[in-house]
Amino acid sequence: MLRVVLADDSLLMREGVGRLLELQPGITVVGSCGDLEGLFAMVEAERPDAVVTDVRMPPTGTDEGIRAASHLRSSHPGIGVVVLSQYASPEYALSLFEGGSAGRAYLLKDRVGEPQHLADAVRAVAAGRSVVDPVVVEALVTARTSTRTSVLASLSPREREVLSQIAQGKSNAAVGASIFLTERAVEKHINTLFAKLGLTNEPDVNRRVKAVLIYLAEEQAAGP
Repeated sequence: MLRVVLADDSLLMREGVGRLLELQPGITVVGSCGDLEGLFAMVEAERPDAVVTDVRMPPTGTDEGIRAASHLRSSHPGIGVVVLSQYASPEYALSLFEGGSAGRAYLLKDRVGEPQHLADAVRAVAAGRSVVDPVVVEALVTARTSTRTSVLASLSPREREVLSQIAQGKSNAAVGASIFLTERAVEKHINTLFAKLGLTNEPDVNRRVKAVLIYLAEEQAAGP
């Protein structure tokens, strides 16, 4: 059984999501809370396999879900995190994936009405995989292509391989070690794929994360 902790300042949302997840095979909700401090305490007490958290909670009501995911990446790297948000802006997703995409998911709260989709996201992050709501990256993809052709179609096989390694949260040096390229060669491939994806004149971290979001969205659309 996958053990899940829920965090949302709305009691109604916590109870609703909890009931939906409990109906899914192989998932049990072991605790819930309404703020960031409570979430960290619950994680320490229960050591869950995954956390499902609202993006905004007390004490500040800004980005507690993102901060929780960042903190847990270092304190409990084996715990997957699903961040639920009513905001389709990619900025929250960019922040969530800055430290790497493994074990992280960003979904719109509309997905709560699709229990299977939410449960699949929980299973994915618990297994170290990633999920990003297609609506969140729609603006990124639409801005860079006016056809139905894959936005990644212009990448060479090697560039796509480099991008898949980046999506695992690897540094340039780690990418090079994995696919037998020098770090300098990796940097050249990355700069080329950024240009092909239209990710120019942006801070390096934003270009890197946006490229990952586009890659993850297309991988999900392609299916198994």
